[in-house]
Amino acid sequence: MSKSQGSIAPAAHGETQRDRTLRVAHVRERANWMRRRLLGMILAAGQGHPGGDLSATDVVATLYFDVLRIDPTQPDAPDRDRFVMSKGHCTGALYSALAGAGFFPEADLDTYLKPESKLNGHPNRTYLAGVETNTGPLGHGFPVAVGIAIAGQIDDADYRVYALTGDGELQEGSMWEAAMLAGHRKLGKLTVIVDRNRLQQGARTEETNSLEPLADKWRAFGWDVVELDGHDHAALIDAFDAATAPRDKPRVIIANTFKGHGVSYMRDQAGWHHGVPSADQYALAIGELEAEMQS
Repeated sequence: MSKSQGSIAPAAHGETQRDRTLRVAHVRERANWMRRRLLGMILAAGQGHPGGDLSATDVVATLYFDVLRIDPTQPDAPDRDRFVMSKGHCTGALYSALAGAGFFPEADLDTYLKPESKLNGHPNRTYLAGVETNTGPLGHGFPVAVGIAIAGQIDDADYRVYALTGDGELQEGSMWEAAMLAGHRKLGKLTVIVDRNRLQQGARTEETNSLEPLADKWRAFGWDVVELDGHDHAALIDAFDAATAPRDKPRVIIANTFKGHGVSYMRDQAGWHHGVPSADQYALAIGELEAEMQS
């Protein structure tokens, strides 16, 4: 199974410091490009979810441009890794990654949310290659990912399963039913990433329905737990490299992030769960992102 276009192979024994530096730099560049591209998509469409897109971008970029064993020319290859975007409203991040990885022409991003576009507000696998399952209603994607991992376990398949969920989504009971089953089945090839930006639509998660102690809850359900800075590409690469080692427990990566990360006026602001920047705000955001790449 080949990697997606532009990807760097996973770390192998004896990886040099130069190789690792190149991996981190590559993911950083791709994440910055995704942020700029998805903001343009939202501006043109006049709608979208920029806050969650931007908090998840670094995780999604690390997966698509460094981790996943995928081939856009064989999107249904049986031995491909599977990624499920459980927080299905964050299609700006997902679609920009899929286009950047070669699943469809980048120009198609310009049709985002337009009538008859394949780039819906929620991903639809009947429209787009590379989408494993339809998501959007919260609490649905992660349970499907558990089912995919169980199928792989039964078949003794080599593929790995990754799912990205939002912390607000963890208030859904179906998420914990799936977590309990995954721990019971010892799904060692399953990795779940929690986009822990601590904000949901309109308020902070801890004000709405407290999740803490979050790590202890996952451990109680039989999971290995890793906590890290979800915007640190080196830390993400390390965590995903470690996740490929043989193990008898599923793994959860609690990625501490900020909603709207990368754009000063959106960062950690619940109001940007939904929202469209003005032309001036868009120009400011692009300027900040371009400056970030030069730093």
